[in-house]
Amino acid sequence: MKINKGYILAGLIIAFSLFFELAAHADEADQATTITFSQPIQIPGQVLPAGTYLFKLANSDTERNIVQIFNADRTVLYATVQTIPTERQEPTGDTVVALAEQEVGQPDVLLRWFYPGNETGNEFVYPKQKENELARDKQQTIVAHQTIVSNPGNAATGD
Repeated sequence: MKINKGYILAGLIIAFSLFFELAAHADEADQATTITFSQPIQIPGQVLPAGTYLFKLANSDTERNIVQIFNADRTVLYATVQTIPTERQEPTGDTVVALAEQEVGQPDVLLRWFYPGNETGNEFVYPKQKENELARDKQQTIVAHQTIVSNPGNAATGD
C-alpha cells in the first residue's frame, strides 16, 4: 500500500497548527499576565521586591477569585490571594493595575488587576483596617502596554 506523502504532510501541518492554536489561547483561560514592578509592591500578606512576576487565576474553571503570583518563569509561587470581582467602564487591550500610594518609605499597595480586554477584573482583599487606610490614600491606575515601559514615579510596568 502506497501512502501519498502529500497527505502525510497535510496531516502534520493541520496537527501542528492545532497544537499552536491551543497554545496561543492557553493564557486567556487563566489570564496569565507578566508584570514588572520597578519598586517593591505590597500585596495582601506581604511585600514583593521590585521585579517581574506572573499573575494568573489559580483554577480558571471553578474559582475565578483566587490569584496566584509567581516569579517570571513560574518556578516560585510567592502568594495565593483572595480577590473579589471588580468592574471598569472601558476595557483596554492592555493589562491595567491600580495602586494606592503609601506614605514616604512605604511600598505602594496593589489594589486591582485587569486582564487585557476584560471589563471584570480582580480586586485584592485586605483586612478591614487596611482597606480603610487605602480608601484615604491616593490611588493611581497604570496601563501596562504590550512592551515593557518605564513609568517614572509609578511602580508598575508590564507586557
